[in-house]
Amino acid sequence: TVKWSDIGGLKEVKQRLQEAVEWPLKYPDVFKRINVEGPKGILLFGPPGCGKTLLAKAVATESEANFIAIRGPELISKWVGESEKGIRKIFSKARQVAPSIIFFDEIDSIAPRRGQESGAKVTERMVNQLLTEMDGVESLERVIVIAATNRPDILDEALLRPGRFDVIVEIPLPDKESRLDILKIHTKGMPLKGVDINELVQPTEGFTGADIKSLTREAGLNAIRKGLDKTEYVTKEDFKEALEKVKSSKK
Repeated sequence: TVKWSDIGGLKEVKQRLQEAVEWPLKYPDVFKRINVEGPKGILLFGPPGCGKTLLAKAVATESEANFIAIRGPELISKWVGESEKGIRKIFSKARQVAPSIIFFDEIDSIAPRRGQESGAKVTERMVNQLLTEMDGVESLERVIVIAATNRPDILDEALLRPGRFDVIVEIPLPDKESRLDILKIHTKGMPLKGVDINELVQPTEGFTGADIKSLTREAGLNAIRKGLDKTEYVTKEDFKEALEKVKSSKK
């Protein structure tokens, strides 16, 4: 399970997800008493490797909610009606196991703008089914939908109307403070010798969280390559070599 503490930086994003997801699921009585409805859907967007999936998993853990994860492309079926049936099943299951979070990764693959391309009948029907479920007669009692995309510009606009994906959160590339946090998380438990983590913050500018994870892994492997069963530490040199090999996936 992933917790907030496993994700470096992104303080504001975590705060927004707490308010939009964790609080309504954990304290439904308070929301009823104050007569405020929590959002039905949250859209996370930003470059790949910046932690959208991790954030969705963490908010499910922290909300003590069941987590149902779906990759958009997995739902697309060439059989007529199968894709919509898939969406209906997901929502039906989520209602049964509420409080729950449905996480659609790569939502742009199942909900691009309608009427844009030929052969897009399947995705048109899927968008319609998704909207039906979110607006549905059957209320989404303690079910929240989180979706992630790298391409918010190609999403069907109907999804972004009030009462659907009400909360739109950008997951940016990690800033200095976040990179330091992420470096600390991934070097925790790693025996370091002569390594000052602060010195790695500048050279990792432009790195995603996933890039930083790859960097620390590569540094560890460098140490193992040199000493194999005699390896005791990961050194500054190991990180220096790793930085030459692991580049920002955004450049």
